[in-house]
Amino acid sequence: MLEIENLSVAIGDKPILHDVCLSVPKGETHVLFGPNGSGKTTLLMAIMGFPRYRVITGKIWFLGQDITDLPMDERARLGVGMSFQRPPAVRGVKTRDILRSLDPNAGVQNEILEVARQLSLEELIDREINHGFSGGEIKRSELLQLFAQAPRLVLLDEPESGVDLVNMALVGQMTNRLLQKDLRRTRSRSGLIITHTGHILDYVNAIRGYVMIEGKLWSEGNPLDMLDCIKRSGYKECMSCQR
Repeated sequence: MLEIENLSVAIGDKPILHDVCLSVPKGETHVLFGPNGSGKTTLLMAIMGFPRYRVITGKIWFLGQDITDLPMDERARLGVGMSFQRPPAVRGVKTRDILRSLDPNAGVQNEILEVARQLSLEELIDREINHGFSGGEIKRSELLQLFAQAPRLVLLDEPESGVDLVNMALVGQMTNRLLQKDLRRTRSRSGLIITHTGHILDYVNAIRGYVMIEGKLWSEGNPLDMLDCIKRSGYKECMSCQR
């Protein structure tokens, strides 16, 4: 599904990522750990194609196609979707409008309205996107938009951020459904999740984890084992691991 090949990325003249390699097969979900400022969000932004994040060397492959130089909208049309850690409020555009724009011929379908109900967003879809929303409402709104987009690859930047314990259960359960974890043989959607707390792993079964420090991947392995090690010893222990 996704292949990152010796990727180095800069913001302006400042190098952020250094020779990053990872692979996410079809139907699998992988998790990215790392301290603040280590380059995790930069990696997701580079995959999504934000122009501020300049690829110096390396390639990004999606479903066998080189998307390294494709603009962001083309990547979205191919099936790459992203939920942001701190998405902006969009004045003048209702949540219903952006849901409708994903399928302009059909409008907001009953299936998406049912997902909105399950996410407790029925009263918010006619409000401006994220304007005045709480942290939990923003995260649920981002999930609703991803359900409407139905991407093949889901990029989630800290889905637990700003979410209280009650909403965390709902966000976790619906993220699990978005990533098709209720399916087995027919699962076709892949995911790459950034997490600091690991709370999302209480709901989503991730196959592989990575630790990023100072723009490099230092170790990879079982996500729950890695999270336990990080909690006990911090990230310094990860820097001594063999990949």
